[in-house]
Order: sequence, then structure tokens, then C-alpha cells
Amino acid sequence: MSGSLDAHTLYELIMARARHPGVVQQVALGLSWSLASVRMDDGGMARGLCFSPTDAPRNLSWPGSLAGRDAAELVSWLLHWNTCDATVGAAVANAIINYHSPLPARAQALHCAEAPHLAVFEHFKGRLAGSRVAIIGRYPGLDRYQGQFDFHCIERRPGPGDLPDAAADWILPRSDWVFITASSMANKTLPHLLNLSRHAQVVLMGPSMPWVAEWADFGVNYLAGVQIRDAERLLQILLEGGGTNIFGESVAYQLLPL
Repeated sequence: MSGSLDAHTLYELIMARARHPGVVQQVALGLSWSLASVRMDDGGMARGLCFSPTDAPRNLSWPGSLAGRDAAELVSWLLHWNTCDATVGAAVANAIINYHSPLPARAQALHCAEAPHLAVFEHFKGRLAGSRVAIIGRYPGLDRYQGQFDFHCIERRPGPGDLPDAAADWILPRSDWVFITASSMANKTLPHLLNLSRHAQVVLMGPSMPWVAEWADFGVNYLAGVQIRDAERLLQILLEGGGTNIFGESVAYQLLPL
């Protein structure tokens, strides 16, 4: 990727790809994951995920009013600066985009029986030794790779061993590999992260990712999204506060080089 990424272009692309007629059937905001279900004009049910906001207030203005709305109205919420609104917009956009996208059918299924949520890192670990690796977002269990490859983890709410957001400006331009959580699309940090990672191999990953081929135009080398295997089980887990345990029986990682 050369030049500077235009954030408006990126979000306009996502919204354009989500421009299909549909009616929102349900939006569920779980503790860790949010799920949108959209009835498409061909009668099919589309479902999309987004990581839930960590700063959600106790009261919102719209609960009880989302089901039955035109999907295009809620897709536009992706541009809102309120993180809960943007999460809803991202989940609805992902439902529509991933329902129509041909990319998941071309993607390789990834497996990691011990920790399905780490299947992406399990796949790439053999290529990362000796490289400068940055990971955006703290994935539980990452420490299992200590000694296999060196990495910096950058987290909005840093814990032990993590670096804060500001470290991205220092770490990413000097990284060989950057793994970016797609939840950064909803919180609006993704364009800046991609700009900083323009000299690295970039893996855009997570259930929050829309399967769009044009990510390659924004410097992404690999898409690591998910396939929803069991929608009913997924809904039950996320409504009961599930986190990484959505992986495995209800969703599974898939990888596609661009």
C-alpha cells in the first residue's frame, strides 16, 4: 500500500458492500460479542458478529426498537462515534456482506483443537520465528507462544505485558507481521493501524471482519474471519456472557490470502 489510507474511502466501501435490502430481525449485545440477524429479500437469514464495546453504559436509548428496522438504517450506525451504535452498525453490515460474499467459500478452514480461538496464530507460528511481530488486541492464551516467536501485544485496556494504544505509532512501522483485530473497524482505529502497518504483512482477523476482497487495496495480505457453524448455539453462548468459547462448535476461523 502506497500513500496514506483515506478513512472515508474505507468506510464508504464497507457501507456500499452492505447495500442490500433486508430487515433486522434481532440484535443481541452480549458481554463479549454482539450478533445481528437480518432477513434478506431472498428470504434467507444473514448473521453478523462484532466485538461488544467495553465501555457500554447501563442505559441506552434504543433497546426494544431495533427489530423490524430497515437494515440500511442500522448499517449507517457504523459511522457513529457512540461505540454501542457503531457495534450495531458493524454487526448488521457484517451480516449482509458475509451473506453475499463469495470469499468464505474460497477460504481455508483453520484448526486448533486445544484453543480454537488461537487457530490463526497456530497456523502462522512457523513463519514468525525471527520476525518482528505486533498483535493488536489481547487474545487470551497468547503466552503459549512465548519462546516460539517474539511479539508485542497492543491493547486499548492493557494488562500485564501489554502495551497501550500509543505504542502502535512506535511498534507497527518497524514490524514484519501485524495481526489486527477487526473490532478496530467499529472503534474507528483501523485506518490508522493500517497506515502504520504499510510495510508489514498484515493479517486482519476476528469475527468482526467483513469478507471484502478490497481489503487488499488497503494493505491487508490475509483475511482471517469466521464461519458461523451453529447460529442457535452461538446466540445462546453470547447471551450467557460467552467470550472465546464461541469458537469451536459455533464459529470457526477461516483464512484467505489476498
